[in-house]
Amino acid sequence: MAELSTFSLHPGDPAPEFALPGVDGRTYHLSEFATDPFLLVVFWCNHCPYVQAWEGRMIAIGREYLAKGVRTVLINPNDARAYPEDSLESMARRAQEKHYPFPYLQDESQEVAHAYGALVTPHPMLFDAHRRLLFQGRIDNDHQHAERVTERYLVRALDQALAGQPVRPSEVPVQGCTVKWLP
Repeated sequence: MAELSTFSLHPGDPAPEFALPGVDGRTYHLSEFATDPFLLVVFWCNHCPYVQAWEGRMIAIGREYLAKGVRTVLINPNDARAYPEDSLESMARRAQEKHYPFPYLQDESQEVAHAYGALVTPHPMLFDAHRRLLFQGRIDNDHQHAERVTERYLVRALDQALAGQPVRPSEVPVQGCTVKWLP
């Protein structure tokens, strides 16, 4: 688990700009989500067992909260040369197979991951309408057994934000596979 002291962004910090290719062949920019009340940026990948375990829950959250005004964007920062399963082609297959309800983007240079301070996959970050960080942490407290979850950190943060309440806690240690940085 990555500790809170290792986070680069903190509540109130602005979302760094990005322009990244998606699995659908489009390039996505932070600015095109400007009219969405909330933006959930999740650093993600294909090969990580944590991501795979949380994948169904993340898809359900993406679908449910899109209708409530939360746009979700997945960003894969991993070195695809060392981890071919994280190539853009593999990402496109996975997004299609799993029916991702959100854009899935590749950060081949890893500049965006560095700017956001991504530590692991998955690493969710929720931003408000002004693209200020409200929350970052884990999806919930049991990636392996959905039926044993007692703390739904991300859902709680989303519900608090949508209700206009302060997000508490605003930071939770992340858990997942380390970002596979370029050599």
